Amino acid sequence: MPWSRAELEEAFAHYQRTVSRCVERGDWNGFADLFTEDATYVEHAFGDFDGREAIRTWVTRTMSAFPGSRMTAFPANWYVIDEDRGWVICEIDNPMEDPGDGSEHAAANITILHYAGDNLWSREEDAYNPMNFLAAAKKWCRAAEAAGKLPDDAREWLARMGGQPAAQPGHHCP
Repeated sequence: MPWSRAELEEAFAHYQRTVSRCVERGDWNGFADLFTEDATYVEHAFGDFDGREAIRTWVTRTMSAFPGSRMTAFPANWYVIDEDRGWVICEIDNPMEDPGDGSEHAAANITILHYAGDNLWSREEDAYNPMNFLAAAKKWCRAAEAAGKLPDDAREWLARMGGQPAAQPGHHCP
């Protein structure tokens, strides 16, 4: 079923507004509600998620843990609309909050959205190089540590990723 360019533009604007509200509130349930009950979410590093509730479980867990919890916005750097297919293809930036020294850290992904009508999407695929995200998050951790502002969850994540030891400053292991 073809949709008009105007409907696809509005649906994508609604998607972007919803994501912004999720970031502001720290509640990602609204993101999951953008998808049909039987939607598929293809996430190259985490796997495929079938159905709105599987998407909800994954996104709420992922965005409440480091590094997702430190990402401040998900703006589209650019997008194109394929009216024949009902798709929106875009590059999404993933900037992280200031680590305490004013430096900027981010990585981008390509998102492909399949529209299903009524402001709902039947499929999302996020394509990216996980090494770019890993490098950006590690640099963020090092900057936050140098600024004396590395939160415990980021410290633990960095240790798991082979960055630095998890011991907190002032705490020495025997």
